Amino acid sequence: MHIIRRAKIEDVDTLLKLSKMVHFINLPPDREIITEKILRSRDCFKHVARGLPPLKNTPHAQRPQGLKKTLSESELFVFVLEDTETGAVLGSSQLVSSMGGPGNPNVGFKISERRFFSESLHTGMTHTVATLHLDESGPTEIGGLILQPAYRAHKARLGRLLSFVRFHFMGLYRQHFADHVLAEMMAPISDSGDNQFWDALGRRFINLSYDEADRFCQYSREFMFAMLPREDIYLTLLPPKARQGVGQVGKDTVPARKMLEKLGFRYRGIIDPFDGGPHLQAATDQIPLVRTTRTVRLGKAAPASACKGLAILSVLDGEGEYTAIQTPLAHRGETVGIPKDAMQLLGAGEGDEVAITVIDPMPTLEPQGPETNTKRPTHKKTTRKTSKPRRKNAG
Repeated sequence: MHIIRRAKIEDVDTLLKLSKMVHFINLPPDREIITEKILRSRDCFKHVARGLPPLKNTPHAQRPQGLKKTLSESELFVFVLEDTETGAVLGSSQLVSSMGGPGNPNVGFKISERRFFSESLHTGMTHTVATLHLDESGPTEIGGLILQPAYRAHKARLGRLLSFVRFHFMGLYRQHFADHVLAEMMAPISDSGDNQFWDALGRRFINLSYDEADRFCQYSREFMFAMLPREDIYLTLLPPKARQGVGQVGKDTVPARKMLEKLGFRYRGIIDPFDGGPHLQAATDQIPLVRTTRTVRLGKAAPASACKGLAILSVLDGEGEYTAIQTPLAHRGETVGIPKDAMQLLGAGEGDEVAITVIDPMPTLEPQGPETNTKRPTHKKTTRKTSKPRRKNAG
């Protein structure tokens, strides 16, 4: 059996091991950073549990005692997946209530096209261009999702649970999160932790290794918008391998991208300024798992034979201890029934109020706007046969 709970200080060693399996800015292989994240997360769970207002717009000087400035000024929630039989932590995921804001923008590159045409040559070229994009809207960010390799094919779909619990939590405490959600997807990274896009572009302006820049970004993003150029950058000038990775994800990230796209996330032409990976975005209230999360009363324990589908259920006590499970359930009017062992895992009994999000069958996805072209950036040569070529506007 498995549960999702908030990360604890005892999990540092395991999370450090997990962080060395992949390259994540949200979970760097740094004991001090991981420890600070866990402590910050603990305080934020307590803050939410006590019904206090969101922190994302609260000046530091006015914040409650104990919520000191660490890695982030906004609320951070670190979830871990635990095997209840062994007590082992198998994976983790994170949720940041607000990435940046006015005066502290989230940084990316906006990808667009520039078209050129010569009337005398009857020939044109289309170039892909990257322009610095400073987002002060403060979107909620999901990230740091990692599961031990041995459990990635588990029949319980534990990776999906680690991902979905974040949307479940957002739906339950909606006022703590922004109107848009951002997922910064990991681009292809070499076995040594290098990235072609950073080496070909970012490092030309910021003389740090990819890993050094990533870690420094944990504390400040100022160096990025201070040192990256504001002018258009023609990606035609980059080596082919660097261009090919723009807007793409590494092979291990492909399943996560597909899962998010099924929830309505879209790539709208913004890439990460470090590795060139795509930024996926979704309107918070249009994400099915957020929209359909609610609270219900537990009824009597239900036999497994009477339970259907699958749902995430969770409880949060007054001290910030959080527990979530996935279980089949039986609807009984205004209450739901779940198997007895699931009730024991959840630590809840008949009559208790719990949060619920049905994940199987999945809620219906509401229509959203058109998706930006997600083809790999390239430069294309065009030739017209007509003797009177037609002008085309740039961009």
